[in-house]
Amino acid sequence: MSKVRPLDAAELKRHSLPTVEGGDKDDHGKILIIAGSRDVPGAALLAAHGAMRAGAGKLQIAAPDEIAVLLGIAMPEALVVGFATARDGGFTRGAIGALVEQAGRADAIVAGPGMTGNRATDKLASELVALDKPLALDAALLHALPSNDTEARKAHIPPVLLPHAGEMASLLGCDAREVEGDPLGCGQACASRYGAAVLVKGVESHVVAPDGRAWKYAGGTAGLGVSGSGDTLAGIVGGLLARGADPLVALLWSVWLHGEAGARLAKKVGTLGFLAREIPGEIPALLDGR
Repeated sequence: MSKVRPLDAAELKRHSLPTVEGGDKDDHGKILIIAGSRDVPGAALLAAHGAMRAGAGKLQIAAPDEIAVLLGIAMPEALVVGFATARDGGFTRGAIGALVEQAGRADAIVAGPGMTGNRATDKLASELVALDKPLALDAALLHALPSNDTEARKAHIPPVLLPHAGEMASLLGCDAREVEGDPLGCGQACASRYGAAVLVKGVESHVVAPDGRAWKYAGGTAGLGVSGSGDTLAGIVGGLLARGADPLVALLWSVWLHGEAGARLAKKVGTLGFLAREIPGEIPALLDGR
């Protein structure tokens, strides 16, 4: 097993982000965020802020039509497309074809934050993985992935998976206590099974590459353990993917940016009590090295 490397500013110099070129929004990439539900509409908004603060150029949000107009007003920078809402507040199976068609026109996709897990999610996960585009999966889409592990491994562009302990347990078919007891081992098993770049969230987060290489991020702050924090992280990953970053590079940078943003907010606001919506605002300065 290869040595676990520290994920810090020095390590990131070995994994550079794409150079910013051109002043046109098309030069910075088009991201599609598939997210939200009747009960959790704000997840799409948090992911969208994360993506734009990470430097994505064009933002599109796909959401159940019951919340689409509200999202469009709250995020005027976005093109928001509404799709049929199921009785449980998520997407209907009939929306999958149009969702995948829209995803096929994006440079990068984030899917899952705030989504309701229902009959549509398994099919959507399968179709998105098959697109073989830069893709970050979170929340409900992770629970749908075990039946699509073969498709994930076949992808030429490794998907990025962002599970917490319960979602990791679902991905591996084990108990969450096993993940908590051996986060690195479970992360490596997950990366191998899905051919993915995997984040294992925790007090000390681990990033694992498809080939088993691993990094540990020991920074951040307890205040990041708050509702919506994972949604902003998913958006940051997507924003860097849209800019052309390799999936592993995007994940390494996103974990560091998210953690360092939390550390800065802890100094400004307090160790606890800052909001997930405040995290993205710290990202641009961190990217500029300030």
